[in-house]
Amino acid sequence: MNIDDERGTTVLRRTAGYKPPRSISTWLIGRPLQTADAPHQTIGKFIGLAVFASDALSSTAYATQEMLAILIFGGMAAMKYSVPIAVAIIGLLVLLTLSYEQTIHAYPGGGGAYIVARDNFGDLPALTAAASLLTDYILTVSVSISSGIAQIVSAFPGLFTYRVEIAVCFIIVVMLLNLRGVRESGRAFAIPTYIFVLIMYVTVIVGIVRLAAGTLGLVESPPQIEVTAFQEISIFLILRAFSNGTSAVTGVEAISNGITAFREPRTKNAGITLIWMSLILGSLLFGITFLAYHIQAIPSEAETVISQLSRTVFSGKGFLYLLTIAATTVILILAGNTAFAGFPRLGALVAEDGFLPHQFTYRGSRLVYSYGIIALASISGLLVVLFKASVTRLIPLYAIGVFLSFTISQAGMARRWWKSGKLKKEVEVKERGSILQYDSQWMIKMLINGVGAIVTAVVMIVFAVTKFIDGAWIIIVLVPLLILLFYGIKIHYRNLARQLSLDNFGTPPMMTRHRVILAVSGVHRGTMAALRYARTLSDDITAVHVSIDPIEAEKIRNKWEIWGEGVRLLILESPYRLMIEPLLDYINEMDAQLKPNETITLVMPQFIPKHWWTKLLHMRTADTLRKVLLDRSEIVIIEVPYQVE
Repeated sequence: MNIDDERGTTVLRRTAGYKPPRSISTWLIGRPLQTADAPHQTIGKFIGLAVFASDALSSTAYATQEMLAILIFGGMAAMKYSVPIAVAIIGLLVLLTLSYEQTIHAYPGGGGAYIVARDNFGDLPALTAAASLLTDYILTVSVSISSGIAQIVSAFPGLFTYRVEIAVCFIIVVMLLNLRGVRESGRAFAIPTYIFVLIMYVTVIVGIVRLAAGTLGLVESPPQIEVTAFQEISIFLILRAFSNGTSAVTGVEAISNGITAFREPRTKNAGITLIWMSLILGSLLFGITFLAYHIQAIPSEAETVISQLSRTVFSGKGFLYLLTIAATTVILILAGNTAFAGFPRLGALVAEDGFLPHQFTYRGSRLVYSYGIIALASISGLLVVLFKASVTRLIPLYAIGVFLSFTISQAGMARRWWKSGKLKKEVEVKERGSILQYDSQWMIKMLINGVGAIVTAVVMIVFAVTKFIDGAWIIIVLVPLLILLFYGIKIHYRNLARQLSLDNFGTPPMMTRHRVILAVSGVHRGTMAALRYARTLSDDITAVHVSIDPIEAEKIRNKWEIWGEGVRLLILESPYRLMIEPLLDYINEMDAQLKPNETITLVMPQFIPKHWWTKLLHMRTADTLRKVLLDRSEIVIIEVPYQVE
């Protein structure tokens, strides 16, 4: 026992000795971890690259195809623009990397665009960034899984009919892996991630060597061009291709959201991982696009560009081709892990501020945000079903949200550096997400973030305009609706806190007398247990039986005279054979007669069957009554359980 002398209270502390037993959950996601194990669940740079960069790295498998899918409308002559577009995207990647590397060091607690916007602009821009990122994470899972299935279908066309079912199964597998914890899921994803990076570099290097030697040639038996009406090559067409290709950079922000998952020194490890990711992403994107142009790959849902490139580079569908397809498929499926790492963390931050259900802040048995993981899997699985696992149909929804968050984040960072430049050297200002102090390089950093904000805003506008009809309008409508939902949740929690607050509460009125109503359906052991409990509350007890059968009511009356212990019994005749309504009418009558310090206490015997299936054999009237009366502040409902076989 610990005595709190300062407050004059007695505080007891003890550690619960209960240890969760083994169960199906233990088999699926592993044994429960103690809170003290949290520091040991952090990850280093190599695992961090697999966890947070798999989305960005995997986008090299479909970004080129999505560019070509637009350029093909201008005919084969338009394909020459793919390489300059890839270079422009790499320039954008460099700008984003510099920006988010600054964000990582400025906001070591993680949270990315949401925290940056919250500290520098306020709640509305922060919630806009949160809605955009949460939407993007959902689409990341849907697009990456669907793209992985497209790789499988390219190698095994007979599976095309079952692509939706296969995609949903893979989402469930990735969800279960993430429920096992960051470190374990990271280990599981590390090997396939690095195999993918290795085999893609082998493909690109071999392809460039063969191209230089003049032995590469063109893709054999390419898929048929699926375009029926060609267009003139125009700026609009090139901008559409560029906007499709920017899907390659959509995972850049993930590391800044998940800094807390890294081992100390967190910011250093996260920053290095971000740079590694950008170097790999940029080099592979350029190499794949460059080779795809030279072999004249045709974008098609029947066979992916990666499949065409691989079988051209390796001269057929041999071992290296199959290894490339397998590695690409696995990385695309596992790319959703980036979202599973980022979505729950961002959801927890938003929930801590009261804009999402508080359940999102709870860590599960494996110290991960289980509610966020399950919510992400459920919503992304629904999207896969609705859009039939089609990457082309999902891509228009993709990227616009993340570029909105890019813009808000970088504008917020530019404002941060401006505020930093206005401070004196010895002054520190504590903000909600970081500590602001003078930075001698504030002008350079503000310039980087300012230019980045302008560029990403332009890309976002281009994306919104060029993809509006194709489906981008859904995101443009969805983000404001999500913001309204966030505010609705916040208002609910604020009202709840006000109603529960002890400020100006004073002394609560004393409850001097219970008027007990004992609901009786029959006279049996359960009824006797409830009666004995009721007598501990008050001497003013009325047993009430609603009668729909006179013969049964007479049996109850006779039994009550023997077992009722002198407590009065009221039999309510119900000519319309209703059970709940007559009792409610009687309770309302009692309520109208209540004196100031009286309360109605409804005591109900409750059968608790041993087996779940036997619950179906009982009417469970007590449950119905409880649900009906829960919103009545002047009525206390007590269920007295009686266990039966």
